[in-house]
Amino acid sequence: MRIGIDFDNTIVCYDPVFHIAACEKKLIPESIPATKEAVRDHLREIDREDDWTELQGYIYGTRMELAKPFPGIFDFLKQTINRGIDVFIISHKTQFPYRGPQYDLPAAARSWLETNGVFDPEGIGLSVDRAFFEPTKELKLERIGALGCTHFIDDLPEFLAEPGFPPDTTKILFEPGAERPVATPVHRAKSWADITNFLFGPNAGDTP
Repeated sequence: MRIGIDFDNTIVCYDPVFHIAACEKKLIPESIPATKEAVRDHLREIDREDDWTELQGYIYGTRMELAKPFPGIFDFLKQTINRGIDVFIISHKTQFPYRGPQYDLPAAARSWLETNGVFDPEGIGLSVDRAFFEPTKELKLERIGALGCTHFIDDLPEFLAEPGFPPDTTKILFEPGAERPVATPVHRAKSWADITNFLFGPNAGDTP
């Protein structure tokens, strides 16, 4: 078994971060729900798509300290590593934001992983060379195939449905919110506890 995991919105939860940053910049009223989707939808509704794009770069580049891991992800990584299973972080992340100041986005992501003990041999113990931040979606797909991932976990149904997705890789859709339509067979998981049970539980591999 070789497991690949997406980074943004799969390992890292940004919901309160987007609300905090958008309020600080006075882009939204505080009454907007504290989720990434609510902030995005509000800015799009008022025709401020450019502000939304720039806000993403700002958060992913310089406010990562506000972001928290999803509950259970670090326990999952520890359990996987302790079992001797190969696990990789594979993310699509451009070097710099599309708009606004030129923050180094992969460096900010790696710093978050380091600060949270993911690379610490006394903590989670993931090797630094097992975290990949690819500049394009196509290179992310190629990386999943090149590493021979038997399973891949992502929050984007459209990514899992990409024509170039490795055909022999089991697709796990991480969706802690409402279910979304998916144009490909996937295993749906509401939490990292669900994923742990799917991969390591008594009925491991069974798809509902």
